Amino acid sequence: MLDGEIAAEASGPPKLRLAGSQLHFPTPPSPKKQVFAYDPGEFEEFVKEWVPALETRYVRVERHGGSGDHGVDVAAYLTAQAMEGEWHNYQCKHYGDALNWSKAAPEMRKLFAAIVQGHYTRPSRYIFTAPIIGRSLVRQFAVPSQTRTKFLDELASTTDPAITSLSPAQRQAVTELARATDFSMFETIDMDDMLDLHRTTRHHADRFTQPLPARPQILKPPSEHTPEEARYVQKLVDVYRERWGDEADTLERAAKHPEAREHLHRQREAFYSAESLRLFARDATPEGHFQAILDDVHTIVVEVADGQHPRGWDRLIAVLTAAGAVVLTDTNLARQVRPLDRKGVCHHLANDGRLTWCQGGHA
Repeated sequence: MLDGEIAAEASGPPKLRLAGSQLHFPTPPSPKKQVFAYDPGEFEEFVKEWVPALETRYVRVERHGGSGDHGVDVAAYLTAQAMEGEWHNYQCKHYGDALNWSKAAPEMRKLFAAIVQGHYTRPSRYIFTAPIIGRSLVRQFAVPSQTRTKFLDELASTTDPAITSLSPAQRQAVTELARATDFSMFETIDMDDMLDLHRTTRHHADRFTQPLPARPQILKPPSEHTPEEARYVQKLVDVYRERWGDEADTLERAAKHPEAREHLHRQREAFYSAESLRLFARDATPEGHFQAILDDVHTIVVEVADGQHPRGWDRLIAVLTAAGAVVLTDTNLARQVRPLDRKGVCHHLANDGRLTWCQGGHA
């Protein structure tokens, strides 16, 4: 060790380096390098995230990879009939070197055998995905008629178990099916193109620890209350009724009461700030990120809410204060949470029935 540095070993994960009194985190590898390091299962998950960005008309995308998948890693369906309708097959091949014909041809034979055996109908497109695509395979697929001829020539003498295990009638059916197939259905896609499309998905920032895009402008509460606000607003009215009596015992009276009116306005601003965060999370992060923030806040503030409080007002203020100090699980989304969002999250929890301010008030 020199000058107080924490040296990285030749193998193993990168370690922090100490320079003077500052900690420096190593620069993460590029997304392409990270994909190259994936095992086959993780690469299939990456492809499953990527496929919907490629074709927005898919009604469903499913990962099939594993034993007994009959040559389907990721299936993308264009109709509700799934594999009985039009569909596309994404074949995920993750090797240490480039994907070439010798690796692709067995997967193509497996496809035709599975169709003849009745496992599924022929897909309209069959796309090979791999970190590295051999240029010779790209050139081969660029001439579909020659690709079919090459495939049929090899099929006649192959020792591939996917074909030799078939009955003579099934082998003949495979040959006839291949002869009748337009081999332009077979395609490859470049990793750079895959990553460009993956960047448009909500999974990219989390997978590659990239910063999220800038949050859009915070929503402002509309002048008229919406049905989606009814539950948390009624719980606030219960608080106002308990504190100010019949001067603020309905929403209409609260809107005319100076203190209640200003307080309600601030809470609605907080609710819509958190709603902005929810919509941002829906579009920019994988499912569950906003829910995780709700759960983090609830885990702490529910104990405060369950404590002894003279009035609902005191419980509300104690919970809102406690929410400001909650340590959130460290995610890209959590780093974008603002103090106003935390207050709003409490009202989202009230809206969901997970928090109530007045004992005996609206649940």
